[in-house]
Amino acid sequence: MKPKEGLLILLSSPSGGGKTTLCNRLMEADPNVVRSVSCTTRPPRGNETEGRDYYFLAREDFENRIARGEFLEHAQVHGHYYGTLRKTVEELLAAGRDVLLNIDVQGAAIICKLAKADPRLSRLLLSVFLMPPSLQLLEQRLRKRGTDDEGTIARRLAEAKREMAHWHEYDYVIVTGPIEGDYRRMRAIMDAERCRLARLSFKTE
Repeated sequence: MKPKEGLLILLSSPSGGGKTTLCNRLMEADPNVVRSVSCTTRPPRGNETEGRDYYFLAREDFENRIARGEFLEHAQVHGHYYGTLRKTVEELLAAGRDVLLNIDVQGAAIICKLAKADPRLSRLLLSVFLMPPSLQLLEQRLRKRGTDDEGTIARRLAEAKREMAHWHEYDYVIVTGPIEGDYRRMRAIMDAERCRLARLSFKTE
């Protein structure tokens, strides 16, 4: 008995909500879990590096890739493009890898809509929303990381309110706390999803 293909794990939260930290913890614990590196037109922040955190593209290059249909999903957030490369995701899933998509609610909505019309994608897709316990705690996290000015923080908090209203569109919601607690809940969800009959094949000989 073995999984037919990997899980496509769609993980969303407001900016500063902890999805990158959780992605890193999952990959650290399980070498079969990989993160799909997204493309973006925004400049790198802090110690972000090309190919590890994002592929940093010029706006013209990104728009050319949109025209060629290279993205599974793409969206504009805070004035910059973000997108997930279709070919990379499909190759990883076919190899049996569990693929993490660290993605905002716009991109999540696009992929969930695609899944309604695509039985294969629907079978592989698992969506989880990380819900901050409060906006006050989210503001503290944004300030602690020290990468945004006051205007940017205010804009991100306003956007967070809008994003948090979409929690009911996901398969699961985790109200975030200490990272190890979030990690245990996420692993329990993934283990349960791997046991779904639709995801398994059996060899009786």
